[in-house]
Amino acid sequence: MNNASEESFAGQAVYSKKLLSVYDLWVLGISNSLIWKCRTKNILRWLNQSLTANHLDVGVGTGYYLEHCTFPDSPVRLGLLDLNPNSLEATANRASRYVPEVYQADVLQPLPDQPRRFDSVSLNYLLHCLPGDLSSKAVLFDHLAPWLNPGAIISGSTILHEGVPKGLTARRLMDFYNRKQIFSNSADQLDELQFQLSQRYTDVELKVIGCVALFRAQYNPSKTN
Repeated sequence: MNNASEESFAGQAVYSKKLLSVYDLWVLGISNSLIWKCRTKNILRWLNQSLTANHLDVGVGTGYYLEHCTFPDSPVRLGLLDLNPNSLEATANRASRYVPEVYQADVLQPLPDQPRRFDSVSLNYLLHCLPGDLSSKAVLFDHLAPWLNPGAIISGSTILHEGVPKGLTARRLMDFYNRKQIFSNSADQLDELQFQLSQRYTDVELKVIGCVALFRAQYNPSKTN
């Protein structure tokens, strides 16, 4: 494992085995539909459009999406990258049919060498949990670059604080999560996400559903910041 910062540890510490046991019901069931106004099936559909059979999932959660997604080909090579050992264990078990490669690391720090690169990478509900603002969080895209083959597809979803419609319940829950350091997205806005992706990638796509931004882009090593 690479050297993780105190802030990164704080952001992932909430994901205990007990919390993970109710995550799918509370986050993917209730919160996505009723509070963030982006149903989980929309995120799953977006992921399915971006998958390859040589895939890396970053910020793995419970492994729900990997259990329900449809890979376009077989055999599947699947990598799991996360700082939280509970999430890695839960997801590795849930996706055991793919015999996943498990990497415990902080994506805000330089990653260890990866001799076999990936053709696609997903980051669902990771950015809003990372410390800092989007300009500092975006360093993770630079750290992932040596793990990706040219032309790799980057996709994901994140809950934004600014530039998206938010109901009263969403505003209150988001503010509560930020106070508890479950979220760190009080400065995250749509325009900044677009800027950070466009600085690094080509063919950037963004779609907003409720409070959630879905993003997709292509890794081109010749793209300069």
